[in-house]
Amino acid sequence: MNLYLTMEFIELCKPFDALKPKELYDVLKLRSEVFVVEQQCVYLDADGKDLSCQHLMLYHQKELVAYARIVPPGISFKEPSIGRIVSSKRVRKTGFGKELVRLAINNCIRLHGNRDIKIGAQLYLKSFYESFGFKVTGEVYDEDGIDHIHMLRSGISISAAV
Repeated sequence: MNLYLTMEFIELCKPFDALKPKELYDVLKLRSEVFVVEQQCVYLDADGKDLSCQHLMLYHQKELVAYARIVPPGISFKEPSIGRIVSSKRVRKTGFGKELVRLAINNCIRLHGNRDIKIGAQLYLKSFYESFGFKVTGEVYDEDGIDHIHMLRSGISISAAV
């Protein structure tokens, strides 16, 4: 029986300076578990961007199971961005990843307005991100030995939403 299927979680979204030491540890641990160990990518995770970002964390039973950082415009791209999107292996295929991306988009809009959002997605997740309205905007590129693609989700203008 998989307890994660209950989808009960606590959502936290806060700036770097508001992170508690345990939260920061949890974030760095999860990112290392997936990006460095599981995906076997040797790269500098502490890229200097975290200090300017909001950090979206989903906790289930006091364990960080999903995370994304909300990147302000001008840091990674001219548009606001969502990066370091990651879910624990234990909760994959249970809906936590979809919920994480939905919440990341909502938080990005809350923080930066209803504007275009750009991501650098791992190519194998292209269809997943397309299901959230992201569209491919460039050619495949290599980042740390993994094929990536830039994708853009267009903001909806107020007149178009009415």
